[in-house]
Amino acid sequence: MTSTSLPTPWVRPPDGVPGGGGLVDRHGRVATDLRVSLTDRCNLRCSYCMPPEGLAWLPKVEVLSDEEIARLVRIGVEQLGIREVRFTGGEPLLRPGLVGIVAAAAALHPRPEVSLTTNAIGLARVAPALAAAGLDRINVSLDTLDPERFRQLAHRDRLDDVLAGLRAAKDAGLTPVKVNAVLLRGINEADAVPLLDFCLAHGYQLRFIEQMPLDAHHAWTRGEMVTAEAILEQLSAAHTLVPDHEERGSAPAERWLVDGGPATVGVIASVTRAFCGACDRTRLTADGQVRNCLFAREESDLRTPMREGASDDELAERWRIATLGKLPGHGIDDPSFLQPTRPMSAIGG
Repeated sequence: MTSTSLPTPWVRPPDGVPGGGGLVDRHGRVATDLRVSLTDRCNLRCSYCMPPEGLAWLPKVEVLSDEEIARLVRIGVEQLGIREVRFTGGEPLLRPGLVGIVAAAAALHPRPEVSLTTNAIGLARVAPALAAAGLDRINVSLDTLDPERFRQLAHRDRLDDVLAGLRAAKDAGLTPVKVNAVLLRGINEADAVPLLDFCLAHGYQLRFIEQMPLDAHHAWTRGEMVTAEAILEQLSAAHTLVPDHEERGSAPAERWLVDGGPATVGVIASVTRAFCGACDRTRLTADGQVRNCLFAREESDLRTPMREGASDDELAERWRIATLGKLPGHGIDDPSFLQPTRPMSAIGG
């Protein structure tokens, strides 16, 4: 990790953080939003994420147990000022202990907001149990409503399962139900307006995400990316969009009121309109590595010291040190930028 001998600006920790302080980096940002990857496995093969044949999954012995995840989340909330916990994957619904992990997070004091990002395959069955466990809301990945394009993108014929999962999430009260969509040039870029119309009709909140250089085969190029500007141009041809001037804070999505509101559509322009200066996120991989940025080239191991008997205080301090070295930005525009070794499926969204 980067040396921690440089002076660090003092930033008031979030309310309730003990004297040790929260997760503060050298640029004054405080991480209060924790993204936890529960598995690197997935039952889809979305082309912007992994190859059709899949990837070499993490050995089971390297993956954190349910109890280890619960412990690290507890340390984050009780000692480091974490206020939001989002469980991701891979596909988190493939984690057998998901409901118990959610319940453990929701039982913490102070209680964090607990959410889930999923492809919704299998959600129709488990949504009521997740709601009962304390899950607050859900984000569902859906890139097209066309069955053939869905098969082309995901290499699986599961669109009906995703749509059923969306309905189940809404019925279970996991609201607002948010839909995340990635558009790929020449494949589903024409789906922007149909996706928005679908979400407006069903009361879902749509967020478009610019394709990021996080694919397993490192084939991403800026020229093939559908930009936020291009997405908004399509949407504006069918709907009246007015910027939503509500305070954005650290939220990654810029939002627009659709046809006068109250419905909104958002665009997460991670590449063309980077929001690194307001980033409040820290990430924990399924094998217990802290990542202080989605695009970080370095990780900090919490699994090994935890399994060797480290105390909660020792693990919290390691997490603080890992946060100090966070760079001011992701550097995608820098000629020296290199993609992370791990793809998105192994990092967590």
